[in-house]
Amino acid sequence: MPTERNILAATEELLSRGVTEVVVKKHLAERLRSGKKLRVKLGIDPTGPKVHLGRAIPLWKLRAFQDLGHQAVLIVGDFTAQVGDPSDKLSKRPMLTSEKIKQNMATYQVQLGKILDMPKVEWRYNSEWLTKLSFLEIARLAESFSLQQMLARRNFKERLGKQDDISLRELMYPLMQGYDSVAVQADVEIGGFDQLFNLLAGRKIQEHYGKEQQDILTTQMLEGTDGRKMSTSWGNVVTIVDEPNEMFGKLMAVKDELVPKYLLLCTRLPEAEVKQISKSMKGAGAKAAKVKMASEIVTLYHSAKAAQQAAAEFNSVHRDKAMPTEVPTVKIPAGKKKLAITDLLVHVKLASSKAQARRLVEQGGVKVGGKVISDWRAEVALKSGLVIQVGSRKFAKLA
Repeated sequence: MPTERNILAATEELLSRGVTEVVVKKHLAERLRSGKKLRVKLGIDPTGPKVHLGRAIPLWKLRAFQDLGHQAVLIVGDFTAQVGDPSDKLSKRPMLTSEKIKQNMATYQVQLGKILDMPKVEWRYNSEWLTKLSFLEIARLAESFSLQQMLARRNFKERLGKQDDISLRELMYPLMQGYDSVAVQADVEIGGFDQLFNLLAGRKIQEHYGKEQQDILTTQMLEGTDGRKMSTSWGNVVTIVDEPNEMFGKLMAVKDELVPKYLLLCTRLPEAEVKQISKSMKGAGAKAAKVKMASEIVTLYHSAKAAQQAAAEFNSVHRDKAMPTEVPTVKIPAGKKKLAITDLLVHVKLASSKAQARRLVEQGGVKVGGKVISDWRAEVALKSGLVIQVGSRKFAKLA
């Protein structure tokens, strides 16, 4: 059984590690000390099929609440994903179809089981209540907000300044997320810092219905492999279901200055150890810290053995310039003797589109049979055993 001291330490870490803001901190701390079982809400819109490390940060906070005995309420935004969350978006987010949303969330429970104690999670879909709202009820909810409040949001202000479109649909999103808090009777809501406006809307809408306002905890945002905010739409993500070798390789490509942040937000290492590793990042220490970070994350989502094997594979490919032990094999298209390099990269799934394939070639990152391809218009003679390489980590072989 955890001691009172351990519970106090866990509570302090919950309210501070990777946290940007707590509303209202004193109130939430008192509730946590009171022993009352709180209903802790986290919403996740299925805008992509895989959960990435950035999204995992608030999920681990939800797990921390679970470990302290509170009720985790996980809302899958099957309705709100169709509308599109404008938070931190500098252009209009497209509306998703219900079919696409179903595809995206097909394996969510399995993925989230890597983080949450799933048998104890209250799993909800917000279509359950949002589809039942009348237009009049939505109009009444909208009365709680002014246009000036909505347009004061940083991303809306920037888009307005550039005369980019802002749809009325986007302005309605905070109302829907806020209504979720009423529907599930949330005591606390967790989210990334970019969600603060939406989370505060939940307090306002709870007040509209005469309910006690939820406390709010927001977490730091995580940069992706290119230094921008980690985002599925930008493709700069490390997902929690990436294969160990792929996950390790992506993490080793993270910028050195981001390693302390990844250690703090993406591992379970004690904060004191994170600080110690971060201070050691000078010269050769930077490489060692990055290896430690990558190993800890692969261990968290796979196993210590998988992390050891991934580290050995990484050294073999990058330090010793050897071929990976496992290279995906792709059949040569029937009847084809040649293919344009852009078509070939798409065929072997090393590029998602011809446009991306062209960019990869122009950047000098494509090799065929060990030779760099510099002309995106080039044609490649196809033969069994031919190895195609993109960057230092992605390979495919023709069969």
